[in-house]
Amino acid sequence: PETVVTEHGEIRYTWRTDVGRIRKNNQDTVILGKVLFGVADGMGGHNGGEIASAGLRDGLLRETEGQEPSMELLEEAVKKVNYEIWEQQEKDASLTGMGTTLTVLWAAGKEMIIGQVGDSRAYLIRDGQMKQVTSDHSMVADMVRRGVLTEEQAACHTMRNYITRAVGTDDT
Repeated sequence: PETVVTEHGEIRYTWRTDVGRIRKNNQDTVILGKVLFGVADGMGGHNGGEIASAGLRDGLLRETEGQEPSMELLEEAVKKVNYEIWEQQEKDASLTGMGTTLTVLWAAGKEMIIGQVGDSRAYLIRDGQMKQVTSDHSMVADMVRRGVLTEEQAACHTMRNYITRAVGTDDT
């Protein structure tokens, strides 16, 4: 793992991306700022997923650079960059349908601000225990939350990769 030293201690991070079994290109983009870390995973099977994920990375780094971390600022940055990505595909028909998931952590002193859209996950690892701290925005995850499916049924459901939210797929 890499380590960043902040004014309140160390943050250790690592990442791994994988093209998967079906796609020919990896649409994952790692987001690494001074205290902003994340992943944008372009929507596989859609045009321009790698453009959406790279655009999200670049836009978030631009919008947060030199700013004091806050939930409000992160939300506004994601909204602004979402609109930019959506507008890009509105102007270029070859990018129609492009979008990306997002999971980002912004270190704010002793607290961590986590933003998430889609089904890329954030986990907290502490004292040898791993805990998922985000909730997937997907049809199957919604069905599990409503009690329609069990976790075991969800793991092999044919629609487990259908997400209900993504960055860039709509103007808001």
